[in-house]
Amino acid sequence: MDIGLTRDMSAPLAVRLRPTIISELLGQQHLLQQGSPLMRLIQGEEKHITSVLLYGPPGSGKTTLAKMIAHSGSRVFVELSAVSSGVAQVRELLSEAQRRLTEEAKETVLFIDEVHRFSKAQQDALLPGVENRWVTLVAATTENPSFSIISPLLSRSIVLTLRLIPDADIAILIDRAITEPRGLDGEVTISAQAKESLVRLAAGDARRALTYLEAAAGAASGEITTEVLGRAVDRVIENYDRGGDTHYDVASAFIKSIRGSDVDASLHYLARMLESGEDPRFIARRVMISASEDVGIADPGALGLAVAAAQAVAMVGMPEARIILAEAVTYLACAPKSNAAYLAIESAIADLRLSKGGPVPAHLRDAHSGALRDSQVNAARESNAYIYPHDLDLAVAQQQYLPDALVGTEYYHPTSHGYESRVKTALEQIRKMLGKSN
Repeated sequence: MDIGLTRDMSAPLAVRLRPTIISELLGQQHLLQQGSPLMRLIQGEEKHITSVLLYGPPGSGKTTLAKMIAHSGSRVFVELSAVSSGVAQVRELLSEAQRRLTEEAKETVLFIDEVHRFSKAQQDALLPGVENRWVTLVAATTENPSFSIISPLLSRSIVLTLRLIPDADIAILIDRAITEPRGLDGEVTISAQAKESLVRLAAGDARRALTYLEAAAGAASGEITTEVLGRAVDRVIENYDRGGDTHYDVASAFIKSIRGSDVDASLHYLARMLESGEDPRFIARRVMISASEDVGIADPGALGLAVAAAQAVAMVGMPEARIILAEAVTYLACAPKSNAAYLAIESAIADLRLSKGGPVPAHLRDAHSGALRDSQVNAARESNAYIYPHDLDLAVAQQQYLPDALVGTEYYHPTSHGYESRVKTALEQIRKMLGKSN
């Protein structure tokens, strides 16, 4: 199904390579299963199509899908700018769509890119048209619709979530762009290393991949190399293999710099990973681990900040995600450090692997456990009854919690760093009250 998009060879490469048939689409396979809402819309199987909100990162195909939906059947396609359009223009467009539907029996598909930029008043102005089906709204946004779109409009639409284009599909797109007549028509080639670098730099953004490729092709003399690509996109393209040694070396240096409280080195390795096209979600996961393993109880708020950063990175995407990661990394590098919680769980696991432990003390067992039906266990439980800590003034009950074989074992040894110094003082008193320390 050709949707009649421009093939003006003076247009940017990303425009010329925009898919016109379903078979050309790359990525978003989770939305393109036969019989799915999106496929029914594209294939024109819906007589009256539902308004759609396409939510996803830049370069994931939102505009392409919108135009495929719009050009299915004999619908009139109208595009509105969320940046330059006011309420008056929205109302005028809806009035024309109503007239077209009444007098010509033609449906209008209204496409709005970056709809999150519409004010509440502008979004409110859309409601009559959507409610009465004067227009079918197909809107694209990079921001979570739950936060950026008003509830009445959200409830009248289906939300389709797009994902970053997989690296394998970006590589196919690069090959297609180089060889196809509507692309570069074989005027240049690209080295394997440069192609790998371009895939990394694209970071799942098809438009970015084609923009960088076009810039590099203009600077190349026959072959696009990593040096040509680096000059064209004004970046240092280093030999960074995300599946090889460099990936692990830089990630290791990144974590060790945070652990060592060198904020400048931490930011250097963060920038190095980002500029080399590392997945920001991978970095965010490493930051969360560092918050627990290296900062720990010395600053318990570090983990919460790291988790919030990871969620924000997933919602916002690059390039703004770099700012979120920089804030989290700076905080962690400057925070007091303690690996006491990490060492504690490692020590506890080591004891279990050495078969240390034994049965749970009888007075701690579940009262509904089948084991408690045994008269000997019941007798043991009654002779050493469980003490409910909240019945005591300080809510600390002196009773045995560890299995017999581990009585007296201390896994957690707090440091005197940051907040953990307060924990250390409190824990010394608690252990005395439990009869664990002299």
